[in-house]
Amino acid sequence: MNDTADRDPAAPSPAPRWRRPSLLVPAALLALYLVWGSTYLAIRIALVSWPPFLLAGVRFLGAGLALFAFLRWRGMPAPTARQWRNCALSGAMLLGLGNGLVCYAEQVVASGLAAVAVASMPLFAAIFGGIWGQWPHRHEWLGLAVGFAGVIVLNFGSGMAGAPLGALALVVAAAAWAFGSIWSKQRDMPAPAMNTAAQMLTAGVLLLLFAAVIGERWPVAAPLAANLALLYLAVFGSIIGFSAYLYLLGHVRPALATSYAYVNPPVAVLIGALFGGETVHGGDLVAMAIILAGVAILALTRGRGVTTPAAPSSPAGARPAAPETVRR
Repeated sequence: MNDTADRDPAAPSPAPRWRRPSLLVPAALLALYLVWGSTYLAIRIALVSWPPFLLAGVRFLGAGLALFAFLRWRGMPAPTARQWRNCALSGAMLLGLGNGLVCYAEQVVASGLAAVAVASMPLFAAIFGGIWGQWPHRHEWLGLAVGFAGVIVLNFGSGMAGAPLGALALVVAAAAWAFGSIWSKQRDMPAPAMNTAAQMLTAGVLLLLFAAVIGERWPVAAPLAANLALLYLAVFGSIIGFSAYLYLLGHVRPALATSYAYVNPPVAVLIGALFGGETVHGGDLVAMAIILAGVAILALTRGRGVTTPAAPSSPAGARPAAPETVRR
């Protein structure tokens, strides 16, 4: 008998093969691993001509405008006045300090080392969670101690010792991103996609204003590579990377969706070494292993059913973190 004839006309048509999770989940994971891991080198390439805060401001304003226009076209309501205010404050911490300081640091710090330093964000998130009564579980203190030991080793390593301001900027960037993630969970925010668009818009404006105040100037005759890197950051790092992450949150377990936190640092180190000519010293690799071990201990502790803040995303990837409760 013909299956087509027996099909209920009211039943939804099966999804095209290319839209099935069996294909889209691996594609989204690959996008997060490679795209967000590569954004650190893209920032370094763009910094050849673009000053750091102007670079971040143009990137987020452009990406925010594009995403906001698309969401409004799809019928999503605009944020309320209170939500705009909360998005501006959160965006200032997540994208303004978080990503802006990463751009600043990469003027003097290798892109791979910047990614390793940023991997410490979940450690700060676990500490800041105590402000709202979510103090680390006794087993989590071990992960925090191990992770912060790795941060100390990294900052005294040969790759960072000659750039104290860059090292400090990366630590502040990780802490600001973590605090902004925890703070925003306690506030009235719009839907996730609109939340990201609003944060990118407001942070882009704030970054451009700050760039103007400190005297950063629009680059004259910037090379094609620098402009293409900026475009890559806006389209792939901000819009496509964020879309892939949202898809994963709706289709896989949170532990898999947030696995980029462990994969991005080694990917960034490898990409920086292969395509950026960066040198990574043995002590820096040891520090990366220690930091990731601390983050892994935190993740395993959460897997026991402890409710803790989710690992925030990379400031280079620039995705405002979504609150999650990780269960076994």
